[in-house]
Amino acid sequence: MPETAFASARELLARMARRELSSGDLLEQCVARVERHNPPLNAVVTLDLERARARAAAADAALGRGESWGPLHGLPVTIKDTWETAGIRSTSGAPQYAEHVPATDAAAVRRLIDAGCIVFGKSNTPMLGGDVQTYNEVFGVTNSAWDVARSPGGSSGGAATAVATGMSAFELGSDIGGSIRTPSNWSGVYGLKTSYGIVPMRGHIAPAPGALSLSDLCVAGPIARDAADLDLLLDLLAGPLEEEAVGWRLALPPPRRRALREYRVAAWLDDASFPVDAAVAERLQATVAALRAAGVRVDEAARPAFALADCMRDYQRLLYPVIAAGYPLEAFEGFLALAPDMDPAATDAFSRFVTFGTARHREWLTAREAGARYRAALRDFFRDHDVLLCPVTPVAAIPHDHTDPLPARKILVNGAERSYVELFAWISIATLGYLPAASAPVGLTRGGLPVGVQIVAPYLEDRTAVDFARRLGEVIGGFEAPPGY
Repeated sequence: MPETAFASARELLARMARRELSSGDLLEQCVARVERHNPPLNAVVTLDLERARARAAAADAALGRGESWGPLHGLPVTIKDTWETAGIRSTSGAPQYAEHVPATDAAAVRRLIDAGCIVFGKSNTPMLGGDVQTYNEVFGVTNSAWDVARSPGGSSGGAATAVATGMSAFELGSDIGGSIRTPSNWSGVYGLKTSYGIVPMRGHIAPAPGALSLSDLCVAGPIARDAADLDLLLDLLAGPLEEEAVGWRLALPPPRRRALREYRVAAWLDDASFPVDAAVAERLQATVAALRAAGVRVDEAARPAFALADCMRDYQRLLYPVIAAGYPLEAFEGFLALAPDMDPAATDAFSRFVTFGTARHREWLTAREAGARYRAALRDFFRDHDVLLCPVTPVAAIPHDHTDPLPARKILVNGAERSYVELFAWISIATLGYLPAASAPVGLTRGGLPVGVQIVAPYLEDRTAVDFARRLGEVIGGFEAPPGY
């Protein structure tokens, strides 16, 4: 195993700056790992090696002249295939975009490239980023490095797998339904769902290539092996688009506390409406115990002023119109035809999708106001608490299940069948709240699968979520390489 395989991005950059490691050599090590480890995983689905090798050579030559391209000078990475990347096929796993090669980079991708990184490939995603598992008609199924019979999560499943197996130094994910947090959780790496609106989504598919408007709820964020890398990448990614920068700047506040024991921590680790599997709960309780042993006061009774079931419902009211907007017209008209016969109070997954996904604008505005009220409740909650710890998902990585329709799928929680859609429940708090949330690894289940904890922080206090994740790793968890890689 090359000693660089599981180093943090910061370590790799420091070694290149000291001329102990060249960009060209690091790129070839990443490519060798893709050639060796990717075939059974199918995480990296497109390579652009000729241009990457030329850029790596240019990076090494520039460094030799004493020049720096930026904080990521010469660092080879892969990028999730939902992001348009100039000159590289960017499909979002959708057959209609199977040969799409954009002429320009997505805004977030361009920021990373301008900082000096080298994009040498694209990582797999479900079609249009629309599932908790990663598979599509264009590239097929991505398997977990921890158990190839299981999913690494989605929609950033290829991204999290590439980072976990040392194929990429970091990744750029996107998240509207836990798409950064769930694969980070199931793959044993760190991921940051940023505060809504602070990282530009222009150039992300979905919506369609060329779209200029911003979808509600959806955000971008980094995936890495080290929490400190999240902070480095947050600095580079966050900020207004060029046309907005004439009028405003973004100044994210520093972490709320300077030491782990100073943090005011609340923990909401289970709920009667969305129970958590015992294997996951055991690791979450161990996390609370480790914090208390480190002198941190953890309040397990504190809750925001709403029920999780209500939060999940109102999250779906805003999520499903975004998803339905990406469906072909014929399919959407089919939902419209079904909607009048649906019971508006029905709670099953399919009824909710049809009812909420075809809502009139008046109904959507009502849901939007509800979202604002959740955000107000969360502002009140974070006056007395610095972070809220939650599960990311109720279960560890699930076996592959590509049954159609998606709402018909089931997961097993404590031996009982539960709706597949419950995989979205615990991530709904931060998404509906527009809040930053980090997924941090906290160890393995007794069956050997990774578990992460979700660290939710106040709006625009992304650095608090990242800082707590970093400090938490000093007392429990942290990145652990999958066996055999």
